[in-house]
Amino acid sequence: MVEDEPWESTGSATLAAVTPWRTFRWYKGQKHYSGTYWSSTMRDHVIYESRLELARLLFDDFAPSVRRIQAQPFLLKADVEGKIRRHIPDYLLITGDGPVVVDVKPMHRVTKREVAFTFAWTRRVVEARGWQYVVWSEPPPAELENVRFLAGYRRDWLFEGERHPEREREELRSAALHLLWAGEVVTDLSTPISSRHVLKVPQ
Repeated sequence: MVEDEPWESTGSATLAAVTPWRTFRWYKGQKHYSGTYWSSTMRDHVIYESRLELARLLFDDFAPSVRRIQAQPFLLKADVEGKIRRHIPDYLLITGDGPVVVDVKPMHRVTKREVAFTFAWTRRVVEARGWQYVVWSEPPPAELENVRFLAGYRRDWLFEGERHPEREREELRSAALHLLWAGEVVTDLSTPISSRHVLKVPQ
């Protein structure tokens, strides 16, 4: 069901509970890589429409401050320069610091005139109500690879149950990586994770 609601009075709790405005489509020759990602934050699948959106999903799922992730959350309409403009942001995040609206776009496209114009008026509308607005592009490669690797340890139920002495070393390593994903310990993610990394309890 589609409802038109005034932007200024539509609460984040309402938007966080809606279904995606649109879902991805498969067609021959498509340039984007679409799919679903099982989010440990949501305990459910979240859609993405490109590999870059998937990368953003990984980072948001990894971030301790993110409490909800909503893909394609709403169609935003605004009167800009006497014309009704429309835009569907990629993600809405409910965080400990308030709602964050996210658009994901490759760096080489961010400065294109039409894209920059859309993001500019979207930023004004979002920030006018005290929410954060983020345009996100390619992250540092090593950090992305580390977060992607740690995402393999995001399912907490795999690290419960009895220990097996003959597999204790492997289990301890897996448990440590799960703790890294869960944010219970931290380390430097700017270089590929190795046995030389030191784990610390966050302050």
